[in-house]
Amino acid sequence: MQQEETTADIILFGDLAGLLRKFRCQTRIRYRVDRRASIKDVLESLGIPHVEVYGLRVQGRDAGLGRLLSPGDRVEVFPGEPPVDVTQPTLLRPHALRELRFVVDENVAGLAPLLRGLGFDAAYERTWDDAHIAALARDEGRVVLSRDRALLKRADVQWGRLVRANHPEEQLLEVSNFFYSPSKMRPFTRCLRCNVELRPVEKSMVLHRLEPKTRKHYDEFSVCTYCGRVYWQGSHQSHMLSRYRRLGLVRP
Repeated sequence: MQQEETTADIILFGDLAGLLRKFRCQTRIRYRVDRRASIKDVLESLGIPHVEVYGLRVQGRDAGLGRLLSPGDRVEVFPGEPPVDVTQPTLLRPHALRELRFVVDENVAGLAPLLRGLGFDAAYERTWDDAHIAALARDEGRVVLSRDRALLKRADVQWGRLVRANHPEEQLLEVSNFFYSPSKMRPFTRCLRCNVELRPVEKSMVLHRLEPKTRKHYDEFSVCTYCGRVYWQGSHQSHMLSRYRRLGLVRP
């Protein structure tokens, strides 16, 4: 008598195998189906957050993450192919975002000022917990950037990235290469502290707040309408610009 099939084949493409907790780096997994579970739940139990999945085929046909995994299934799982455009709906994410905006959690906090320096909307507060970040992503249509798998598994998080790189500059390069920006980068148009867009201001309006050398050598200024911080093309901005150019994110 033929033994009943009790397993399913899960085939991982791209870099998804590197995210596995179990079956380390295997691209083909023989998974024992011993419970009623969706493909989303199965993949996340293996260590792959649902936000990392951009395509899914079961028995050669497109499927959603909510499909129940059955014995005998052949499941092909595909990562995002950069550049990913979050403003375009897909089968797995039918509700596209209006624009590319981020929310950054504490374990990749160094990304926030670097993204803001390029003009990206990158919300971040060190006091925010996972529930608040997930709700913000849902309510404001933001992409979650994190190294915390538990955060990226939350149902409210539809768009996100499990950041692989360790250093903030490498993380910035990873994120900027992965996501397509509908608008070009606009360096130094956003407050590095508050994430608010800057407003040009006449020098006379901020003259009393400037150091003597700044008064003498600079004439163009902008101000954050939230915290009041004044910006100009000084040494700090030049240093950041050099970093962006070295990474190939801003042309010389």
